[in-house]
Amino acid sequence: MVDIRHNSRSCKMALAFLLALSMLSCKDDDQGLFQGYIEGEYVYVATSVTGRLDKLMVKRGQEIQANAPLFSLEHEDETAGVEQAKSQLKDLETGKRKEELDILRAELKQAVTEEKLASIQAARDERQYKFGGISKSQLDVSRSTYARDKARTDELRSQLEAGKLPGREEQIRAAQAILAQAEWRLSQKSVNAMQDALVFDTLFVEGEWVPAGSPVVSLLPPGNVKVRFFVPEEMVGKLKMGQAATIHCDGCAKEVAVQITYISPEPEFTPPVIYSNEARSKLVFMVEARPKPEDAAMLHPGQPVEVRVHE
Repeated sequence: MVDIRHNSRSCKMALAFLLALSMLSCKDDDQGLFQGYIEGEYVYVATSVTGRLDKLMVKRGQEIQANAPLFSLEHEDETAGVEQAKSQLKDLETGKRKEELDILRAELKQAVTEEKLASIQAARDERQYKFGGISKSQLDVSRSTYARDKARTDELRSQLEAGKLPGREEQIRAAQAILAQAEWRLSQKSVNAMQDALVFDTLFVEGEWVPAGSPVVSLLPPGNVKVRFFVPEEMVGKLKMGQAATIHCDGCAKEVAVQITYISPEPEFTPPVIYSNEARSKLVFMVEARPKPEDAAMLHPGQPVEVRVHE
């Protein structure tokens, strides 16, 4: 008679042994597999001046290249200020304009005529005074008029000569500084992208008033995409900076290679966003890794991923 109970116990023992082997094998396979998520470090683009948002050149979700225009504020006053500063500097560097010199020449011509008449009258009054024909007070008036007209002629001649010359070095340097300041104010009204990026969000619409320092656009450059994952305390000592890893995500066309760039020196409890019932009370260490910029477009902030660290 076959001992059914013995065979049953033997089958159970064999099954338990196989299950243990299977669990041990799975544990070894998942030794370097960790849960994590994608995170982005956003660049919030603002300007240091206030103004009405005149043009918004980008849209959410748009891929842009470095130096691409992002937005501009109204800048009529700043443009006028630059033109005025340029004109003042040009006057100092080259002298007065032809029209202004022509006006000075006409005034000088009239002043010379008046000076000659005053000179003739003063000479006539001098002769008449000698013979007692006029009083001393009348002679003094003639002399004063001639002196005044001569001074006016000398002044206009000086102005005409000075108008033909450039300004002094101090005046030119001061005008250059005013122009540079005006150009800087104008440049702050328009903002371009510093690097290739994804337009993550736009925070104002055209026509709104933008306070100084308020972000108008938020960008996500490829180099600012990273993965955060968490490893148990008994395994963190095996990781090192620059170590290679790969991440897998649902919907990704392929696994993405990353390199570890940060290992937290302090432990924390498993974040609620990724914990399981078995691991929710365990201490873990946060680790960050970054993909190559050309692979970053496949990853999206908040996306859950699995990370496999390579030896």
